[in-house]
Amino acid sequence: MAWALRPAIDDSTDPGRRGTASQRKALLGLGLGNLLEWYDWMLFGLLSSYIGPLFFPSGSSVASTMSALAVFGVGFAVRPLGGVLLGTVADRFGRRRVMLLSVALMSLTTLVMAIAPTHAVAGPAAGLILLVCRLLQGVSTGIEAPLSTAYAVELVPPGREARAAGTISLHVNLGIGLASVFSFVTSLTLGSQAMHAWGWRLPFAAGAVLGLVVLHLRRSLPEVLPAPAADGAALSTGAVWRDIARHWPGLLAMLFVVGAAQAYNYAWSVGLPNAAATHGESSTAVFAATSALSAVLIAGSPLTGRLADRVGLGRTFIVTRLLAVPGVFLMLLYQARGMGGFTAVLLGGSVVLVLNMTLYNVVATSLMPQHCRATGVALGYGVAVALFGGTAPYLMLWLQEHGARWLFPVFASVLSLLSVVLYVVARRTSGTHAGE
Repeated sequence: MAWALRPAIDDSTDPGRRGTASQRKALLGLGLGNLLEWYDWMLFGLLSSYIGPLFFPSGSSVASTMSALAVFGVGFAVRPLGGVLLGTVADRFGRRRVMLLSVALMSLTTLVMAIAPTHAVAGPAAGLILLVCRLLQGVSTGIEAPLSTAYAVELVPPGREARAAGTISLHVNLGIGLASVFSFVTSLTLGSQAMHAWGWRLPFAAGAVLGLVVLHLRRSLPEVLPAPAADGAALSTGAVWRDIARHWPGLLAMLFVVGAAQAYNYAWSVGLPNAAATHGESSTAVFAATSALSAVLIAGSPLTGRLADRVGLGRTFIVTRLLAVPGVFLMLLYQARGMGGFTAVLLGGSVVLVLNMTLYNVVATSLMPQHCRATGVALGYGVAVALFGGTAPYLMLWLQEHGARWLFPVFASVLSLLSVVLYVVARRTSGTHAGE
């Protein structure tokens, strides 16, 4: 395995490594699509404490919030299905059309959620509308997250794969941060009462409008799938799946590489904010803290990508993933109401979070060859996020309610350790196909 320190890349003297204007424009289109996807996706999680009582009323605010988080988690369940179906299309016929479809689907469902009737108007049908929207959004994100990173890796010159992943991660974090900032500004401007009644709809409406802009930009994306598949003589579905089966160690490693990062991610970005809401923290203050978390992630993503290209993807991944083991235990320091403690925990774990969230998708991409990459990575990513990411906020609150919150960091730590072991095994038996 190539663990040696790489020579520094001097972009100023190597035009080939700088990339063309069309490549930079394509990366922008990919990045903004991720910004939109994760802005729309995270809104539901961030605003669950507002959505729950309106769409799933009960005698307890915690129970209503957990009902909304259950719908949030259900969206993850269809990610593997959406990823596999659309990933196969991307491997057989090209990446571009699938990237357009994912953004269109996300924009439409976000618009529906912005105008959806509440339980007081439509009864149980209100919750059903949200459920259907989240399922369709799960299909959209099931292909967007893994394919956009694979697309970016295939687009850039060798030696810049982690930096390309850092660019995608930057836009993901911009989307998450924008969701927090928009929610914070809306809450600050309208006040708590209006926010609970109708103000929560405004961030969703903004996401639907942003989708039109991204669709326009993505129309100019180039096709990166090499001939003959791009020319219509596509691989058969059977051939794609046979190649995935040959690289099963990479697929198995992918489940834990992605799953551990997502368990940590959703505990910090959704679980902790909703735990703060159940403790009675000010919603405006919580949104301010999550916005600060997003700022750390935004600043750290490109730096992490540059570090991985300099040091080596494998070495950087292993070190940063091992750091997640002690990092996730910080959540135990926030046990009762107090914005100081909440903010300290949220930001204290942010450095380890950004290191892991920047690299997990490019590491997953490196474990599959290009001709079956979209399908293989989408399958591994979708199953991992469904099992370990979407369930994380619910599991965290459930353990809190039953006095066993300490079990969550133990669970996340085991996932992190398994991801390192399986990644090393996959490199040796199945090889790496990007970034090294």
